[in-house]
Amino acid sequence: MTLTVRAALCLLLALVPLHVRAQDADQGDDKTVMVAPDDADMAAAIAKARSSLDDFLALSDSPPPGTDKFKLKVMVVDGNVTEHFWVIPFKRTATGFVGILANEPELVRNVVFGQNIEFTRDDISDWGYTRDGHQVGSFTVCVMFKQMSKEEADYMRAKYGFDC
Repeated sequence: MTLTVRAALCLLLALVPLHVRAQDADQGDDKTVMVAPDDADMAAAIAKARSSLDDFLALSDSPPPGTDKFKLKVMVVDGNVTEHFWVIPFKRTATGFVGILANEPELVRNVVFGQNIEFTRDDISDWGYTRDGHQVGSFTVCVMFKQMSKEEADYMRAKYGFDC
């Protein structure tokens, strides 16, 4: 990567506060995608995930046959920088949730990959699981495919069973 490209990338990272991850637990395929904080498609995806969260949580409490890889995407704020991470696995607590951060932070510095983090329902921006090899939920990932190259998006769809 040339110095000019690195400098441009650093500037972009400094200017765009919403930083989201596309993948679930495979660090090797972890794709980071920058999305504007006022992106209407992303806001709709987060609203859809939050409105169906109770159904997802009920399902994750008693997973039916053929389902696995239940995960939550959680918003982490560090000063005026926001980054979203998959938390796998997770469990409910008396005050919210706890789980393991499944992505390497790039912008925020108050969490690290593999850390056990506590969070509340208000921090959740997405959910997902696998049913018979196909992704269910992961609404924000489907929005991020629009920001990726066709090759990257097709690879993620094929490897992880996304139908969007």
